[in-house]
Amino acid sequence: MGFVLYESADHRCIAYNDLVRGDDGVQANQFLIKHGERSALIDPGGALLYNPLVLALGRNVRPHQIDLILCSHQDPDVIGSVDKWLLYTKAKVVCSRLWGRFVPHLVPHYMENAGPDRYLLVEDQGARIALGDVDVLALPAHFMHSVGNLSFFDETSRILFSGDICSGLVASGMPYGFVEDFESYRPCMEGFHRRYMAGNRIVRLWVDMVRELEPAMIVPQHGMPFRGDAQRELLDWLYRLECGVDLMGPEHFRAHALRPALAVAE
Repeated sequence: MGFVLYESADHRCIAYNDLVRGDDGVQANQFLIKHGERSALIDPGGALLYNPLVLALGRNVRPHQIDLILCSHQDPDVIGSVDKWLLYTKAKVVCSRLWGRFVPHLVPHYMENAGPDRYLLVEDQGARIALGDVDVLALPAHFMHSVGNLSFFDETSRILFSGDICSGLVASGMPYGFVEDFESYRPCMEGFHRRYMAGNRIVRLWVDMVRELEPAMIVPQHGMPFRGDAQRELLDWLYRLECGVDLMGPEHFRAHALRPALAVAE
């Protein structure tokens, strides 16, 4: 059905959060921005989600009417279904130029109309992406889970779609809604961010950029969205976070301290 994040006369932003069933995969959110007759789909997911997402989108847009597939990075839960979107729509795929040579590896060689003209490749500094007469900003978020990472800022709704940044690892089926108590929610974010963000220096650069934008809400690919006090606490926490290479030391690189070899089950 979808969770409406923003709605005006000609602009809607909708989150789809409940399409991964049971233990089939990691909980993930997909997002639709619809402006007049133009539509953009953010991080549509892998093959596991293609059919459920097409059905869910039906209330708001027909899949063949989607103009843009916006991809924050190259992971399967973001872009694994790209072959189907190229086959069944005329949409252009927006991703970092760094991944422009790799994403086509997901597309069968015999597919027609899946060549370079179907991709809009974003340089490291980011780009403005036109959606009709409004813009979505592709913002640099490099080394925050992926070396060629992007966040997307919808200027009309002032929603920041942050990708894996600000994600929480929540159980499939958990009711979707805004985080009210950041400190209670933080434990489901902590381990993920400490492991997947490259280091505090890059996190601070991203947070400074986000604060300048003053988004109305921050909406990640996994877990719950943020606004108000919870959003401010989130950014303060990220700014202080030690993560990635900050936590690495010689004890993590000892060849003679390896565990016994893993064996294939008989």
